[in-house]
Amino acid sequence: MSPDTSLTTATPGAALGRPAASRPDELGLWGFTRAQLGALAVLIVFLVVAPFWLYPVFLMKLLCFALFASAFNLLIGYVGLLSFGHAAYFGMGGYLAGHAAKVWGLPPELSILTGAAVAGGLGAVFGWLAIRRSGIYFAMITLALAQMVYFFCVQAPFTGGEDGIQQIPRGTLLGFIGLQDDMAMYWFVAAIFLAGFLLIHRIVHSPFGQVIKAIRENEPRTTSLGYRTDDYKLVTFILSATLAGVAGGTKSLVFGIATLTDVHWAMSGEVVLMTLVGGLGTVFGPLVGAAVIVTMQNYLAEMGAWVTVIQGAIFVACVLAFRRGIVGEIGNLLRVKL
Repeated sequence: MSPDTSLTTATPGAALGRPAASRPDELGLWGFTRAQLGALAVLIVFLVVAPFWLYPVFLMKLLCFALFASAFNLLIGYVGLLSFGHAAYFGMGGYLAGHAAKVWGLPPELSILTGAAVAGGLGAVFGWLAIRRSGIYFAMITLALAQMVYFFCVQAPFTGGEDGIQQIPRGTLLGFIGLQDDMAMYWFVAAIFLAGFLLIHRIVHSPFGQVIKAIRENEPRTTSLGYRTDDYKLVTFILSATLAGVAGGTKSLVFGIATLTDVHWAMSGEVVLMTLVGGLGTVFGPLVGAAVIVTMQNYLAEMGAWVTVIQGAIFVACVLAFRRGIVGEIGNLLRVKL
């Protein structure tokens, strides 16, 4: 978007003209620091071992929300744009993936890609409208647009209204791998999550990622260097919406249903909570935040409405005592980037 290469340095601080920190853990394989490589190894071991100890459907739900939170973190954590309407892309990805699998008879990989494409297209339109504003105005515009999507889903025939799309088939992957078994479906979901997670990390640690982090730190300075910041913000918005659609589409195939819950404004609030609890602007924070919230919802479900109260208490505790989130505070204590 510009021939200027001054922002392709190792850190956003250097991107803005300040000296880059000479920390030895800044460089590593694919942009991972040594601490992050260790955390990634732990994550991969967990993905391999977990289904033999925990309920696979619970793990699949956790991974879908972890990818959703990571996609949201790409926007708020690295560009500084707070969207209150990300449920629109998550939910529409689920609806279109479910419709493609059940009505059109597409295989699971194409169904998820269909949901992702629709979510990305929706993100392109909504992002083009929203990025013209910033701060609370940007947040309110995204919320209003997401509510329009919600009411569309209530009325649209293909969504099934309040009943949703039910009995969505998992289908056969690549024409010969049946996904009806939970373990087979788990490996498929784990592969999608890991691919999405690595893609987000690569985006953040690319020259493009240095620009968006520079926008977060000092947008006027970035503009003065010749970068069209609105274009970068729009592309990031589309990427975030597309990955949210992948997460929503995968979730609809896992549970065989797509409902209004996934497109409701409360879902947008949940992903904000996951990201803040885990650690805003950290690589592994959204994963930890999603694990905390999903685990709480799963194991405290018998408490009914008290789950919401407990979530609120945890959010307040994190804001007061863990301003950087769980992963952010751990990284700060260890003096490493996570």
